[in-house]
Amino acid sequence: MDNILKIGKYELGSRLIVGSGKYDSFETTKAATLASGSELITVAVRRLNITDPDQENLRDTFAGTNVQFLPNSAGCVTAEEAITTFRLTREATGIDLIKLEVIGDTQKTLYPDVLETIKACEVLSKEGFTIMAYTSDDPIMAKRLEDAGAAAVMPLAAPIGSGLGVQNPYNIVFVREAVNLPIIVDAGIGCASDAVYAMELGADGVLTNTAIAQAQNPMIMAEAMKHAIRAGRMSYLAGRIPKRPYATASSPVDGMIQF
Repeated sequence: MDNILKIGKYELGSRLIVGSGKYDSFETTKAATLASGSELITVAVRRLNITDPDQENLRDTFAGTNVQFLPNSAGCVTAEEAITTFRLTREATGIDLIKLEVIGDTQKTLYPDVLETIKACEVLSKEGFTIMAYTSDDPIMAKRLEDAGAAAVMPLAAPIGSGLGVQNPYNIVFVREAVNLPIIVDAGIGCASDAVYAMELGADGVLTNTAIAQAQNPMIMAEAMKHAIRAGRMSYLAGRIPKRPYATASSPVDGMIQF
């Protein structure tokens, strides 16, 4: 089975990406991330604490592990804000693998402003960033992000933090068919079965934060997500049977003696 997730020039041994928010401490964040087997954790730039090295920060917490950081532009509402954020981040940290997100509705749905995202993607891709772009589950916009230079597209499963799971499975399939990039289902995952379903639809990976961080036992949920991603990937590669309206016998009936 192909376990390697390739995003631009980067290769990851896990198809699960996790978030760093909503935990009670950096140590819990680290423990859950290691339990998940993830090699990539998305983090708001402010949590990297690049301006005050004397304060506790995640980079120190994860020192000595194989976990890489994926800075995101959380809080940005325009292309210009996101571009400036990532330029400063790369200058301070050297990190050029980024999660681009520009939010259009900051009050209720946290849905992305995909037009602003595309504008930022066009600029940042020309500047050498490897861009994972958070987007709606719209195959047309996913294709435009690919044309703008994204290395991966990240369609939402449901609103951020909602735990609703994949609400539009056909749209995820349409996005899968529309682009020749890795598809990382992002936002709305609530439990391990949601992750399995996303992978069975053809996603190349899943990003989840709230489902792990706010579970009653984050470590157990993190490990469940690790196994879910693997099971879902294997199920997708194996190829499911077609759905039929009626039963089909498991044992042959031809040649049976009739009484």
